[in-house]
Amino acid sequence: MNGIYFLVVNEYVGAEDSDDPKFREEIMVNGRLSRRKLLAGACMLAGTPGLVKHGFSRTITRSGASSTEAQFSYCLNTATIRGQKLGIVKEAEIASRAGYDAIEPWVDSIDQYAKGGGSLRDLKKRIQDLGLSVESAIAFPEYLADDDAVRAKGFEKAKGAMDLVAQIGGKRIAAPPAGASDKPGLSLERAAERYRAMLELGDQMGVVPQLELWGFSQNLHRVSECAFVAIETGHPKACILPDVFHLYKGGSNAGSLRLLSAGALQVFHMNDYPSDPPRERINDTFRTYPGDGTAPLRQIVRSLIETGGSRVLSLELFGRKFWDQDALAVARTGLEKMRRVVSAARTSSQ
Repeated sequence: MNGIYFLVVNEYVGAEDSDDPKFREEIMVNGRLSRRKLLAGACMLAGTPGLVKHGFSRTITRSGASSTEAQFSYCLNTATIRGQKLGIVKEAEIASRAGYDAIEPWVDSIDQYAKGGGSLRDLKKRIQDLGLSVESAIAFPEYLADDDAVRAKGFEKAKGAMDLVAQIGGKRIAAPPAGASDKPGLSLERAAERYRAMLELGDQMGVVPQLELWGFSQNLHRVSECAFVAIETGHPKACILPDVFHLYKGGSNAGSLRLLSAGALQVFHMNDYPSDPPRERINDTFRTYPGDGTAPLRQIVRSLIETGGSRVLSLELFGRKFWDQDALAVARTGLEKMRRVVSAARTSSQ
């Protein structure tokens, strides 16, 4: 049932096109789908005029694109509103109200919720009822560290994080080069061995770890390095997690993304950056809304379009300039600006 619900929620038949006003009223709530009413009324879809012909003739995502065009779903990385200290429940509600398809929570917020007496089963249901999926999550296990004891603790931390993510229905988790960023010299072959071990752990836990590119890492700061490590694992679920800011910080060419299939790049962190300070001195606090900076976003998105498949675009911002504002306003602005970037990229690629 959850799989059917996810399909219908994220690529639902446009209730606004139905000739049955009762159907429209029952299915649509404040411009969004009500999960219970959708499931209760799903049987009406087959009899709704103009909607079904050899299956769904036209489906609509929450982002407004038809299924024949929609290669992207939109996700809110909760770092964007982390400074408001709302907690994961409110963060999910904000994402839903703003119109996102998914959330990418930080694992520590899930842990805090559970330690505060919250039920992860209830949290999973609440997120689903809001019409959201958990496409990824953020954690920092030091699984790449050379020190055996540190690395062992990193894998235990990763196991606990994956368990939390899996319990709320999460699909993926970030696997950044934490513990292997300050000092250069990590063998990429050795990194591949350790990332494969993470992937095998993910197989057990039901969550896919994504090798995250960090532009300030002394080892995995370029797309080519991360791609080599992912390929070298030989694991069918190996994939990388790039970020607009980190592509720039690490010196990667945006055109390199054309070499990555939808399976190799499933989630992409969206943001932008200014021309000043220069790359050598820029840090996360200079991130800004997509389209408000100088990143080659149109080229980046065109590369994702041209390689086909479905991707998750996750808005990840940091800093007081966002955390001192109303969380809903920040989330809505970020989504609107991501949509504009995608629209511009689609237009320029036609």
